[in-house]
Amino acid sequence: MSKPFNYGGQAVIEGVMMRGRKHMAVAVRDPQGQIVLHTEPLNPRIYSSFINKVPFVRGFTLLWDALVLGMRTLMYSADVAMGEEEAEFSGPMAWGTVAISMILAVGIFFVSPLALIAVLDKFVEIPLLVQHLIEGVVRLALFIGYVWAISKMEDVKRVFGYHGAEHKAINAYEADVELVPEKVAQCSIVHPRCGTAFLLIVMVISIFVFALVGNPNIWIKVASRIILIPVIAGIAYEFLKFSAAHHSNPIIKILVAPGLALQGMTTREPDISMLEVSIAALKTLLAEEQLNVEPAPVETGDTVAAQSSAGM
Repeated sequence: MSKPFNYGGQAVIEGVMMRGRKHMAVAVRDPQGQIVLHTEPLNPRIYSSFINKVPFVRGFTLLWDALVLGMRTLMYSADVAMGEEEAEFSGPMAWGTVAISMILAVGIFFVSPLALIAVLDKFVEIPLLVQHLIEGVVRLALFIGYVWAISKMEDVKRVFGYHGAEHKAINAYEADVELVPEKVAQCSIVHPRCGTAFLLIVMVISIFVFALVGNPNIWIKVASRIILIPVIAGIAYEFLKFSAAHHSNPIIKILVAPGLALQGMTTREPDISMLEVSIAALKTLLAEEQLNVEPAPVETGDTVAAQSSAGM
């Protein structure tokens, strides 16, 4: 079976979101044990525009996935998992949450290391190259420390189980394995295009990109840490795409090893019920994109489907 597009997804609360070329699908298990399905078309201005065709620019969609589509899906899944009768997929609260999340992420991981260097430099004269290295190491430490800390939370461990289920479903699809829980369960829990690996690559590449800024005044430095994020994401995306296509190369294996190792923190072995959810999301998406795959069953057993809504 030819794979015309690299599908991907994201774990959400009690569920999995899968994204394709023109559609997305999310499957969430509600308190009654049913799998609620939602599909919608993706915004063509983001996913079908020239942005997705230009190298080093198309990485912008991964940022959009993580900060906008991913956050909206996460909020939707929370509503379904808590038994809300009318789960919302958008609205002012969703956009407000996205904005706050972006501000916090940029502030913690990109601006705070710079602020630390500025404070240290008042007491000890630090060479510029060492400043960039310290800033990068601090940024990496904050990121890995954050991942490690949340991986210890019981609720997050369950989300990471769905993350593992999402990886297994994608790996099964790409290996032409039948999309049934018993066979999908045998697939790998790690994936070379994982968002965790992407974020780690972003942190590493930022060291080199920010070093090119030099040593202007503090406000220009702060602005550069914000403005250059899309540039860094674009470079990271190209590396991720290249490494996934050449994963058997010995040198590539060494380069991607840290990202695969970090997935040990953000994935857990899923149970059968989690695999059922991830498979339902993937099969629904593939059927929506008309790739000759039967959609997930509707109103049979423990599965129901929610109505689709307008896309974003």
